[in-house]
Amino acid sequence: MKVLLANPRGFCAGVNMAIECLDEAIRRVGPGIYVYHEIVHNKYVVDRFTRQGVKFVDSLEEVPHGGILLFSAHGVSPEIRRVARERKLQTVDATCPLVTKVHLEAIRYANDHYNIILIGHEGHDEVIGTMGEAPDSITLIETPEDVAKLPFTESDKLAYLTQTTLSVDEATAVIVALKARYPHIESPKKEDICYATTNRQDAVKALVESADVLIVLGSQNSSNSRRLMEIGASRGVPSYLVDGAHELHPEWFEGANTVVVTAGASAPEIVVQECIDFLASRFNATISEETLREEHVHFALPKELQQLHTT
Repeated sequence: MKVLLANPRGFCAGVNMAIECLDEAIRRVGPGIYVYHEIVHNKYVVDRFTRQGVKFVDSLEEVPHGGILLFSAHGVSPEIRRVARERKLQTVDATCPLVTKVHLEAIRYANDHYNIILIGHEGHDEVIGTMGEAPDSITLIETPEDVAKLPFTESDKLAYLTQTTLSVDEATAVIVALKARYPHIESPKKEDICYATTNRQDAVKALVESADVLIVLGSQNSSNSRRLMEIGASRGVPSYLVDGAHELHPEWFEGANTVVVTAGASAPEIVVQECIDFLASRFNATISEETLREEHVHFALPKELQQLHTT
């Protein structure tokens, strides 16, 4: 068996920044730090921080007054920031700067009286945060079929934005439908889909054509990881999204000559290597790292970290 190890894979700059941010907060003040939602959508990462005393919460009422709270990489709405101020929380914003870019675009379009069409997945943390920036101006859609149901006319001021972790193909199909119905619709100057999401999808597209099986390391609630799995499945390749080697089933690989392994942008490299070790020991697999693009993006840690203190 030959394993093609996709590169780029795994942590993107935004995830790296969020995780380094939480690591540094723990180093400065110890345990007892709270995070609004999961810091990133990955079980391994969340479990590691939970063991270190970090508490992940879905309501700010779970955070004691004056406590330390990190906002996750997915971003939050202005309402969450307001409640945090009311509770006098020490907040550190670990929002990915590429998500912040979408938030700022939403605010700008709303201030200019546009009706904003957001392409994304309902209920995703990033979408909730973005919609919270201009709730009266944003309409969420997911599919090209949703475009036909929109109530707007050609005389309305319209603009679209996208969730950063969408499938490029999926988003393109919706955008084509939007432009066909609303030729005058405004778009962001630079596309919203994250560079890392695009790079990981391109790598899988290039490698999966010769694959018998695709393994994506990532959690079930990770949007960008699911999109990678869907690329393989859409091309008729048996494709599996797993958190680690413990979820691999040997029967998946029976008769397989070529296996492509990749990881979503929130999956750590350690789970990739455990998967590779499993395939090497169980199937005597040879590993070939396939680099399709180099990534050199880095985001600085937020300045609020320097002001953290225990009460």
